[in-house]
Amino acid sequence: MAKNLVQIIIAGGRIVGKAFQRAVQQEYDASMRAAQRAGGGKQGRKSAANDTLTGMTLKEARDVLNISETDGTEEVQKNYDHLFDVNDKSKGGSFYLQSKVVRAKERIDMEMKSSTKQDDQTSTSDSKTDPDKT
Repeated sequence: MAKNLVQIIIAGGRIVGKAFQRAVQQEYDASMRAAQRAGGGKQGRKSAANDTLTGMTLKEARDVLNISETDGTEEVQKNYDHLFDVNDKSKGGSFYLQSKVVRAKERIDMEMKSSTKQDDQTSTSDSKTDPDKT
């Protein structure tokens, strides 16, 4: 009887282990596909990680704040302030929409910070290779 019980436990452990392994593999594959959709490479991985962190893609964040790719920080801040105030719960707004506005601003700020850092690294590497840029 004990021998059968041990065999059942071992078989169940194998089944659970294989299911867990499959789930991890599927999550890894989904992550890689998301990184490819975001542009691939190191930048794609960063963008996919930022999407996961904020729960919002960059496109969705731009749609929420009603801005285009070419809009600067002033336009982003102006739209954010307006939408945040309009959706204030004390003024009859929606807390859900207000939180979406905050998350959209966070996502865009992450992207701007990332692109600024990348531009700084590019200009630094350019000045190291080109003596005229010093």
